[in-house]
Amino acid sequence: MLNHITLMGRLTRDPELRYTQSNTPVATFSLAVERDFGGRDGGERQTDFIDCVAWRSTGEFVSKYFQKGSMAAVSGRLQIRDWTDREGNKRRSAEVVVDNVYFCESKKSRESGGSYAASPAPRAASGGYDAPARGSFDAAPGGSAFAELDDGEGELPF
Repeated sequence: MLNHITLMGRLTRDPELRYTQSNTPVATFSLAVERDFGGRDGGERQTDFIDCVAWRSTGEFVSKYFQKGSMAAVSGRLQIRDWTDREGNKRRSAEVVVDNVYFCESKKSRESGGSYAASPAPRAASGGYDAPARGSFDAAPGGSAFAELDDGEGELPF
């Protein structure tokens, strides 16, 4: 059996970090995720609001480095929970139990109001392991992410 989900969207609120009775950290947050298609009439894309739960060091990581409006990619598993509300009605809800979370925009972009900018490779947090930061690339003069290479005198370096 396979239960794996990957989503990318913006946090709709600041993550809420709490601790269980056994002092295990757990963060809850919600992602606004646009659908890949518009309505039947080709109109605006619809947005889904998806609840997420991150445990232990992943939860602490989300709580420390993400806030409302941050673009994030999460991967984990879908979990359906049955519960009873205060009036005694049976309810069902779906949430993503997050295994990994990635930055999807540069720090500079986040600080300047969220406009699109070339961002470094994602940094991740997962069950007790923070991936090392990867280097970013700088755009070549003229705004392109590609630069023309000088071929020397036509000789290959190998």
